[in-house]
Amino acid sequence: MQTRPSNEEYFEYFRRYVDLVPEGDIRQVLEQSLKTTTELYGSFSEEQGNYRYAPDKWSLKEVLGHMTDNERVMSYRALRIARGDRTPMAGYDENAFIRNSSFNELPIAAVVEDYAAVRRATLSLLTGISDEAWTRTGIVNGKESTARAWFYILAGHELHHLKVIRERYSR
Repeated sequence: MQTRPSNEEYFEYFRRYVDLVPEGDIRQVLEQSLKTTTELYGSFSEEQGNYRYAPDKWSLKEVLGHMTDNERVMSYRALRIARGDRTPMAGYDENAFIRNSSFNELPIAAVVEDYAAVRRATLSLLTGISDEAWTRTGIVNGKESTARAWFYILAGHELHHLKVIRERYSR
């Protein structure tokens, strides 16, 4: 499981995320980002959690909610592919997810706990994926990808958003 996916194991769009993932065991990368993200968000006040760097951008709570929703989707894709389900899977509209969410009405601690619970579930899922299942392929958005790729994509997606938070949400 410690081998990075090749560029052929996922569609080009996701390379920007996979390239952000450091070398090493993906489980350790995900455990470290769990710690980093919960510490970062644990330092935000309720007011900061509702902050948007521009009127049409997501609040910090919505960004974390998005990362959590995305992890649910990506882990589900990895699970189905790892278990040999070749039924094609569709994409999803992250903006619809946010429009129909209630992250801003929740205390920031609740949004953080939801994220942490989902990450713990992802880490648990990783424990049960065999080496053979790791490289199984499935169809997402009409393209072939491996189970392994989705874990790297979700890890890199989080790292991408943490970078955006540091660059654009600092006041």
